[in-house]
Amino acid sequence: MDDASPLTFKQSAARALADAKLQRALQNVKRGFIIKGANAKAKLPEFNQLRDEARALKDHTLLHLDLYLEAYERKVIESGAQVHFAPSAADARDIVLKICKDAGAPLVTKGKSMVSEEIGLNAHLEAAGIEVAETDLGEHIIQIRHDAPSHIVAPVIHLNKEEIAEDFIRAHPGLPQDRSLSAVPDLVAEARAVLREKFVSADVGITGANLLIAETGSSVIVTNEGNGDLTGTLPKVHIVIASIEKLVPTLEDACTVLRLLARSGTGQEITTYTTFATGPARDGDPDGPRQYHVVLLDNGRSEMLGGDFRAMLRCIRCGACLNHCPVYGTIGGHAYGSLYPGPMGAVLTPALYGIDHARDLPNASSFCGRCEEVCPMAIPLPSMMRKWRERDFERGDPPATQRLALRLWAFAAKRPRLYHALSGTIVPLLARLAGDHGRFSSLPFAGAWTETRDLPAPQGKTFHELYREMQRREAP
Repeated sequence: MDDASPLTFKQSAARALADAKLQRALQNVKRGFIIKGANAKAKLPEFNQLRDEARALKDHTLLHLDLYLEAYERKVIESGAQVHFAPSAADARDIVLKICKDAGAPLVTKGKSMVSEEIGLNAHLEAAGIEVAETDLGEHIIQIRHDAPSHIVAPVIHLNKEEIAEDFIRAHPGLPQDRSLSAVPDLVAEARAVLREKFVSADVGITGANLLIAETGSSVIVTNEGNGDLTGTLPKVHIVIASIEKLVPTLEDACTVLRLLARSGTGQEITTYTTFATGPARDGDPDGPRQYHVVLLDNGRSEMLGGDFRAMLRCIRCGACLNHCPVYGTIGGHAYGSLYPGPMGAVLTPALYGIDHARDLPNASSFCGRCEEVCPMAIPLPSMMRKWRERDFERGDPPATQRLALRLWAFAAKRPRLYHALSGTIVPLLARLAGDHGRFSSLPFAGAWTETRDLPAPQGKTFHELYREMQRREAP
């Protein structure tokens, strides 16, 4: 969470709704992810079967995570590498900094890593005088803008290419000011040229991991750019930083998850690069790092293992829940004030940082259930968001409007005659007011809802009235 943010979630959401550029950019979510994802899944008849298998293998791994962590550590050490366990974000930052200092690295290249964002790694290294170069195109753009990712798969989904071109002209000195950056290939070519020097000069490369394989001690990254491979193989030291739940038992299990990951995330059968890294370069290898370190981050995951939010640790960070969420699709990622936005962030953020810092996020949902439906790991996101709402309410001090509404409802509900009289009067009245449309586009006390959507009207009879009618019809 960005505790320094001056805006509340509601203020940030309102600002996002009024941002015309952002609203245009968010249209790319449907074109770039939803439609492609649906087509990719349709071409794989066994998708739902794989989904069940992946859910089962992740549940099994989480149940025995301590054993698989030990097995993974043994295999990594056997390969000639080192494993570092980091209980907290601060521990992980310090471990990485020490490795960089021991390597005498003035420059570090980085592949895309949500975990490194989670622990604030870049700022920590830069404060120690180490230059950090983000090499993923989206993350490079985020870095030169001094911005934050707005999507866990597509960090700059909130921008258009004209804005990015302006950033390149400002942040890439020494190039002609009148150069053409009107097309995406122009932007890619310029980023490639600028970053090439960083790749060959860096002493340390840092990557994340989509998966860790206990059977072989391997880490797996999936990318659509070659930067991940260059970051992991060109420097003399390769650091993999990953959270502990990324483990799977075997290579076969990894392949099961990989068949779901790209289809759910980017609508591809498989990403352009799927890279398995196992230890440092061996004698006789023409290239590869001389040192290989794995930093395993806990940062609250162990507490989740034994609680109500354990299923969240099945998440493979595909972003499908964000892509299909009507709330995220309307306000984008920055409004959430968290590295992890959308439905997955509404569950994960309070688990990592506390409900005090994220009480609005579990409420930022229409509970349409689409996120759970499209999740390749079948994570019950709506029920977990509901659990966070319950915990927040149990803490006390809900908003005054909620307290008043609940008190009024409780007053009537405790008096059945009053409750039936009120519902018997209000329900038919609302049905008549709605007329033939059966929906309200404007209604007192519901303006926040009807401002952007219609509100279905009651059908004219209460549940008790319908139940009594059914009983009369069925009576002999």
